[in-house]
Amino acid sequence: MAKQNDISNAIKLICDEKNLSVDAVVGAIEAALAAAYRKEFGDKNQNVKVVFNADNAQTAVFDVKTVVEDVDLEQQEKQLEEQREKREAGEEIPEEELIRKFNPRTDIMLSEALELRDDYKIGDVIETKLEVPEEYGRMAAQTAKQVIVQRLREAERDHIFNDYKDKEGELVLGTIQRKEGRRFIVDMGQATGILPPEEQIRIEGYNIGTRLNFFIVKVHMGNKGPEIILSRTHPEIVRELFATEVPEIAAGTVEIKSIAREAGSRSKIAVIATEDNIDPVGSCVGQKGSRVQTVINELGGEKIDIIEWSEDVKTFISNALSPANIIGIETNEENQSAFVKVEDDQLSLAIGKSGQNARLAAKLTGWKIDIISNSNPKKDTKTNDTEEEVKDEIKEDKEEKPKAKKGTKKKEDKEEKQVGDEKKEVKKESKKKTTVKKPKK
Repeated sequence: MAKQNDISNAIKLICDEKNLSVDAVVGAIEAALAAAYRKEFGDKNQNVKVVFNADNAQTAVFDVKTVVEDVDLEQQEKQLEEQREKREAGEEIPEEELIRKFNPRTDIMLSEALELRDDYKIGDVIETKLEVPEEYGRMAAQTAKQVIVQRLREAERDHIFNDYKDKEGELVLGTIQRKEGRRFIVDMGQATGILPPEEQIRIEGYNIGTRLNFFIVKVHMGNKGPEIILSRTHPEIVRELFATEVPEIAAGTVEIKSIAREAGSRSKIAVIATEDNIDPVGSCVGQKGSRVQTVINELGGEKIDIIEWSEDVKTFISNALSPANIIGIETNEENQSAFVKVEDDQLSLAIGKSGQNARLAAKLTGWKIDIISNSNPKKDTKTNDTEEEVKDEIKEDKEEKPKAKKGTKKKEDKEEKQVGDEKKEVKKESKKKTTVKKPKK
């Protein structure tokens, strides 16, 4: 009785530690006992299956075979050889014409099955009970141990993969565990995630033991098990944080329509109320800015602009360019572009530092935005240029400037030197003329 309780308690302990089901652990034990039986007592043509009862620690061993039609093994070998030759020649074989090789370990011919019992038919599964050994040898026990460890590891990996695969696109709380090269390993409780360099905020420090919210970008099965890719730069992390802090967003009465983000610096979000008498911007800001400030602190001090979304494109673009005041907007529906006119003192505010405000507004609205000042009707700047585009323009300007010839450069230097020497001579002569000698006493 004590032995039965020990086994049952051990199974429960494994289930709690690995967060696995009892069926998964029992399945690993059955696979281990079957491998141990084949190692010590089995025959090469036996398909050994073990049934383990965790309540009383009793086992039953069976040889399991499926009834198939009678085949001529020599004839089947010739057909399989022809099939291989066709495949090597690149010929496609229809699935219904594929020949299934007879496996004496898992199959039994109909004629042999009828000798055992006359009511067997093709497709039936025959389980022949085998004698259960009183104990296994040392080698069999070692094999069973290896199988249990391997099966439990596989079951744990499958459980983690299935659990976190459903959490893609969600926010998860994790602790920085260690650094491997340029990436960080994050402990999420049941599993560990990876924070690659491209998903890190450049100005944010990741110290060991720091607890942060991470966005699950992707979950896939790697060579060493499931890999969970995390992010701190993904725009959707802003949506998830606001959904956590703002009850109206969680309830669906306020909706975030679009997000534009430059991680670690500034973000813009466009919100709309789905019910009357609700202020979408005020709901996200909170009393004295408490709600938005919580999100800002979570993102390491990243600035967040909250604007109201509008179906009217001009109103939406005007809101997106806040806090700048807009005089007028001209839109072109064909190429999704807009010319925005502002006062001279509002130009720098509309463009923002390094063009950030206008660039985020363009991302938020999905429109190409060019800003012009009121005093200068000509286009002042392309506000939605990316850093790469600006670099390309500078490069093109440099390439357009004609390169001076080597001879011309030397000639210019020589002429400058001659002019300098002439000036020195003139200065020296004038100095001699103006110098007065004192009379000798």
